[in-house]
Amino acid sequence: MRVVKLSVIVPFYNVRTYAPDTLRSLRANAREDFEFILVDDCSTDGTADVLRRAREGLPGAVVIGHERNGGLATARNSGLSAANGEYLTFLDGDDWLAPGYFEELVAAAERLRCDFVRTDHVQVTGRTRTVHRVPHGLRGTVLSPRSVILPADRTTSVDYPYAWAGVYHRRLLDRGLLHFTDGLRTAEDRPWIWRLHREAESFAAVGLLGVFYRRGVASSLTQIGDVRQLDFIRAFDQVIDETAKDEDADILLPKAIRTYCAVMAHHLDSGRFEPAVARTLRSMSAGALRRLPPDLLDETLRSLGDRRAALLRRVRRRPAGAESAPAVPAASGASA
Repeated sequence: MRVVKLSVIVPFYNVRTYAPDTLRSLRANAREDFEFILVDDCSTDGTADVLRRAREGLPGAVVIGHERNGGLATARNSGLSAANGEYLTFLDGDDWLAPGYFEELVAAAERLRCDFVRTDHVQVTGRTRTVHRVPHGLRGTVLSPRSVILPADRTTSVDYPYAWAGVYHRRLLDRGLLHFTDGLRTAEDRPWIWRLHREAESFAAVGLLGVFYRRGVASSLTQIGDVRQLDFIRAFDQVIDETAKDEDADILLPKAIRTYCAVMAHHLDSGRFEPAVARTLRSMSAGALRRLPPDLLDETLRSLGDRRAALLRRVRRRPAGAESAPAVPAASGASA
């Protein structure tokens, strides 16, 4: 049997315009011991045909087709179930890579010999490119990921959730730490990154640029103000529930609650949602705030700043569960 060093899991959903760039960048990263698991999440725009044709010219390519659209989390899980690599990583179907990036990434992982490695990335919005760094100052130093979750009032590596910004040793998959929560249509990486930081034993950040993350794509959930965006509440409820069971819950929960509240305030203040969805967001947010420990929530609100705190206090007083959620459209799969 062929020994696979790296499995690359790439979900695609209705990204026919961008998929050729993605696939070309994968070919520029191919190696005889790399495999590329291309998951078509029931595309309707011809993306599946692009993947079938590309399979012939991409060494190590495996194409998986979904019969129904399940969203990014479910598509990534399909790829994880098919992966054979000693190391695993991800890419989204509308993003791309610098040539030779994966070889450098694997070399860094083998040099550091830790559970997972996190990397910087380049955000691309139109013609503008911006470097985004892992919010962790030490580079090339192996540490416990649990030790870098805090402080609560600073941006830390647990706030940098991008699954494709790193590489992960197979032992994490064997321990059940790499799968995503099926059905989450946005913020699926939040419970995932928190679980990695709480339960993995070692990690490192490296100053390696090679992933180009495309923003502003019309089909991306980051651009769509419909009910799928509200899954961030379910995602952060999971973060809170799992962190509350941790042996260091009293230390870690303030950070989880502060992040939840900051993301909630951002959505409430964005003005991007359709009216029915905005009403549902306010109602669901009221229920979510009431589920949080009151003393920790009060402490968080005192530290958030006047504008965000006032917004959340106003929503907190709102009756919970008053709005029914609008119907859920088909999930977007490329970039949540």
